[in-house]
Amino acid sequence: MVNRNSSENRMKSTYIVRNDSGCVAHRNMSGPERRTIHMSHYQGGTLKDKLDQGDQIFKTVEDFVNTYVEDTSKRRPIKKMLVATNGIAAVRCILSIRKLLMQLFRNDRIIKFICLTTEQEIRSNAEYLKLADHFVFSPGGDNRNNYANVEEIVNHAVEKGVDAVWAGWGHASENPELPKQLAARGIVFIGPPSTAMFSLGDKIASTIIAQTLDIPTIEWSGSGLKLDLNQKRGSECVSVTQELFNQATVSDLYEGLRALEEHKIGYPLMIKASEGGGGKGIRKCKNEADFKENFVQVQTEVPGSPIFIMKCVENARHIEVQLIADRYENVIPVFTRDCSIQRRCQKIIEEAPASIAPKETLRRMQEDAVKIAKLVGYESAGTVEYMYLPDEDKYFFLELNPRLQVEHPCTEMLASINIPAIQMQIAMGLPLNRITDIRLFYGLDRYGTTPLPEEIVLTDTEYSVIAARITSEVSLYLPLCGEYWFLCH
Repeated sequence: MVNRNSSENRMKSTYIVRNDSGCVAHRNMSGPERRTIHMSHYQGGTLKDKLDQGDQIFKTVEDFVNTYVEDTSKRRPIKKMLVATNGIAAVRCILSIRKLLMQLFRNDRIIKFICLTTEQEIRSNAEYLKLADHFVFSPGGDNRNNYANVEEIVNHAVEKGVDAVWAGWGHASENPELPKQLAARGIVFIGPPSTAMFSLGDKIASTIIAQTLDIPTIEWSGSGLKLDLNQKRGSECVSVTQELFNQATVSDLYEGLRALEEHKIGYPLMIKASEGGGGKGIRKCKNEADFKENFVQVQTEVPGSPIFIMKCVENARHIEVQLIADRYENVIPVFTRDCSIQRRCQKIIEEAPASIAPKETLRRMQEDAVKIAKLVGYESAGTVEYMYLPDEDKYFFLELNPRLQVEHPCTEMLASINIPAIQMQIAMGLPLNRITDIRLFYGLDRYGTTPLPEEIVLTDTEYSVIAARITSEVSLYLPLCGEYWFLCH
């Protein structure tokens, strides 16, 4: 595999190739990136003018932000960042952003990365620690002591005087308390605000929001619940009230059984913990005996999490839409992903773009995803997930993940964008139409100021990307961590 985000992949020169369909592809000679842009996207000027502009080099982060962010109230130069995660997520963050820094400043160390770590990580010789400028220690053991501990993260951020915190995926990345507490201390969270994270990150709240916008949902314990948008003032963002939220949950086994009858949710069905994820807090039930047994298991796996019940749609495909949103209410979708091949409720194979659905259906999925994000004032990267029935060409809203997903490199390779670097630029205050990767994605000039096109949904691409997860297992097919000595087939 090629590491597209190494700071060593520096831009030197470009060559251009045109094919018979009127598309062009250009590749940096020192790196593997390729962009395919239809000639009709260009508005004035020659192709050479659009693609061969010289790089803009800045001396300081402040110079860059002042140049690209007109609204002075939103300018947030980031010169020191706490990476509040570990493993491949931390590696991905540092390498991706350093690639951008080399392009902008010819200095990939102009922003300092402080990594959160533990003694166990040090002993394991973790790769991300070799990339860090500095690191800080947290207690070892369960992630509730370190990477998922909001108080621990915030304390380190304050003590080290960082400008921003990046949490990646997993751990504390979906905990609304993290952006809330950081904002109270004047520290930027590279991700959505706490209100949007709660409204869309919670499976129950996000489904209520989807129903409010008349986006298709399947039968569940909150069927029919909607927000009153008449009380929404102007561009004010909405959120789900606690009262409405509670109406969609079931607090115990007997309340769950009543909800099945009231909302006509037949078997098979799914019991879900709204704070679950990664295969935890989700159980399929084929009959009442299953329901009684699995309800207790879900309660145990995600203690204290609200629980809801949803009809199980069989023979469905899992389709995702990658979203990117700035701080100015601009939201764009970046193609789709098909993540239907799963094992133990965890994705194994990802394909981008999704090829199972007609282009018009994929377009509607992307348009609906944008509507959801705009309603709650979403910012940064996020992913809307749908269930799709190929035989009926119908889709249903599943959830929105208010964070960067593990599968994002598929979209990056397809669209030739650098999502962690885009996240940082959004956090600094850049609007989408001033971010180079976004402009090139839509076929615009690299450093222009023109708005993005009115038609923001793109479905046509000549390329396809497939990613696979390799998981080691022991008896009973339980995942196992460790070193890989060889692979066989």
